Amino acid sequence: MNTFLDYLTVLAVATLLLAPSLYGALQDRRIDRLLRAAAGDGRRAGREEPGRGRSARPGSSPTGRPVRALGLTD
Repeated sequence: MNTFLDYLTVLAVATLLLAPSLYGALQDRRIDRLLRAAAGDGRRAGREEPGRGRSARPGSSPTGRPVRALGLTD
């Protein structure tokens, strides 16, 4: 029984030591995936799609009507 508890203790300590680093590694992979996706969007940003560009004036909607007329401001 003592041998089983010794193994269980070693396993618990190893889990407590490894858990934060494994969590950090998973978070780094998620961030890398997001950065790769953002870099891919940046390459396509040079080619404007119709209707998806920025509006000509600040305060206007993509349809050209003032945002205030659409009731989208406070």
